[in-house]
Amino acid sequence: MMHGQNGMMEGFGWFGGGGMFLGPLLMIGFWALVIYLIVLAVRWIGGGTHSTPPNERTALDILKERYARGEIDEREYEERKKTLLQ
Repeated sequence: MMHGQNGMMEGFGWFGGGGMFLGPLLMIGFWALVIYLIVLAVRWIGGGTHSTPPNERTALDILKERYARGEIDEREYEERKKTLLQ
């Protein structure tokens, strides 16, 4: 990179000689930030659904399991289910 009348090199950009190493790191940081912001946007847009995480059981799930195991009879199951769904 030649500048001026005297033909001497006038530095290596903003970072002096370290620009060769810092430039790629800044580019990686920039793209990491872009990807992070995209992930945040997707999570925010998809956040409208309020589904139960797969590892959490609801009260109705527990009630169904108790009925299936025979711990409660059909009458009690129906009464409790009605209460839970109100």
